Amino acid sequence: MTATTFTVGNFKGGVGKTKITTMLAYDAAVLRNKKTLVIDLDPQANATTILARTGNIANIDYTITDCILDRHSNEGELNFKTNPLESDFSLNKIIYNINDNLDLIGCDTSFKNFSDFIRIYSHDQQKQVTFISDLIKPLKNDYEYIFIDVPPTISAFSDNAMAASDYSIIAFQTQDESLIGVNKYISYQNFMVERYNISLQVIAIVACMLEPDDDLDKTIYNEAKNLYGDVVTKTVVTYQKRIKKYSRQGIHLNKYKNGNYDQWDFKAHNCFNEILNEIEAREKFLRSEL
Repeated sequence: MTATTFTVGNFKGGVGKTKITTMLAYDAAVLRNKKTLVIDLDPQANATTILARTGNIANIDYTITDCILDRHSNEGELNFKTNPLESDFSLNKIIYNINDNLDLIGCDTSFKNFSDFIRIYSHDQQKQVTFISDLIKPLKNDYEYIFIDVPPTISAFSDNAMAASDYSIIAFQTQDESLIGVNKYISYQNFMVERYNISLQVIAIVACMLEPDDDLDKTIYNEAKNLYGDVVTKTVVTYQKRIKKYSRQGIHLNKYKNGNYDQWDFKAHNCFNEILNEIEAREKFLRSEL
């Protein structure tokens, strides 16, 4: 078992990246029994908050920041670890179990210093962009899926996520600015592939929060289909109060005593399960082309 790794991104904020990351990971783990890991590389730590609530974890005391920072350094000083890849710090210390098949490596606001760390860590740009990839390499045999959440910026965060991933999932809202963000993301990804010789393909472009009856939303979705073809998923993530509720209460999938799922939970999760179907079918196709 070697994990297939996905980065969920867009350089436009507020397009549903974290929602897609956490829901796909949860459903891969719960509905498909896939051993799954979420790595939060966004200092805003929204994925960490949602999944901590999902797992009823009061505090995430250790995060990915602990891999690069010595938190026992003098107050007010940034004391970066010299070479975390050669230290005896155990990644297992920062892995939190959310449910039977779902784990989390969380983030916190201190991770905003990652870009500073990378510049000190190495003058070799190749090593700078592959730091996270090298860091998580020992974990890949423990999981089937790894999902990485990143901030909506061209930065050390996105560079490292791309270099650590097999595929990208691009989230977009059915708005002009968001669709333009898709094109920028793909262009930058192509630059990363060429510049650093990484293996990375777009496996899905997911329309998020589309209003089914809005003509403009339909028009922009169809424009995306015309531009990018079948990589744009047929399944779209429409606005649902239940999904919004998960951000506050944690993700759940309730079952009644008769074995039936709560209808609103089922509707929310079925959407992401269908997206997983499309991703798995496309991955099978892409692998057959090799």
